[in-house]
Amino acid sequence: MTRRTVFHAAILPAVVLVTGGMTAPQDDTIPASPVAATAAAAGPLRLTASLSERSLYVSRGDSTLGAYAITIGLDEHPTPTGTFRIRKLIWNPRWVPPDEPWAKNKTARGPGDKLNPMKVVKMFFNEPDYYIHGTADLKSLGGTGSHGCLRMNPDEAAAVARWLMEHGGEPREENWFLRILHSRREEKVVHLKNPISLTITE
Repeated sequence: MTRRTVFHAAILPAVVLVTGGMTAPQDDTIPASPVAATAAAAGPLRLTASLSERSLYVSRGDSTLGAYAITIGLDEHPTPTGTFRIRKLIWNPRWVPPDEPWAKNKTARGPGDKLNPMKVVKMFFNEPDYYIHGTADLKSLGGTGSHGCLRMNPDEAAAVARWLMEHGGEPREENWFLRILHSRREEKVVHLKNPISLTITE
C-alpha cells in the first residue's frame, strides 16, 4: 500500500525524502540533527498518532514538523489510545518473543540480527508491551499488521528518536549516533530526563 508521506527536509536523511512512496531502510543512515528544524517553533515537542489516518505527527507549538506513515495494531491486537509519556528508548534492540499465543515457537533475536523484527530503535510509550519501532516490512506501512505497537520506516524511526533525545534532555554528538548505527550489535538504552508526550487517537 502506498501512502503520501510528508517530510521536513531539515531533519530527515536524504535517502527517505520522498513524496508518494517509501524507500528501503539504509543500514548506515545517521538521522540529521533536529535542532535547526525546531529552532523557529515554540513549546514542548509532542507526538500524535492517528489510527484512522495511519500517521504519526511530530509537533512543537502550532507547527507540525513531520508526518510519517505507520503500521497500527490488528483488530485482534489493537493499538491502545490515550495520552502516554515516552520515557525510554532502546537503540539496536534485541527481540524476545512475548508470552503470547501468536509468539509460540518464535526464536529470540539479538541486536542487528537480520531476522529481528525490531529495526534500529524502539521508543516505549506504554511499558513493557507497547512501543514505536522500526520495521523491515515497509509494505505494511499505512495499514494494520502489528500486535499493538506502531511500526515505522527504520530511517524515520531513527530521526524521530533523535528528536526525542534532543528535546527529552538526552542529546548526543554526531559520533554517538555514528557508532550506534554502525555497530548494530550494540544495544543502547536511553532514559529521557524530560518525557515526551504521545497522544494516540482513533
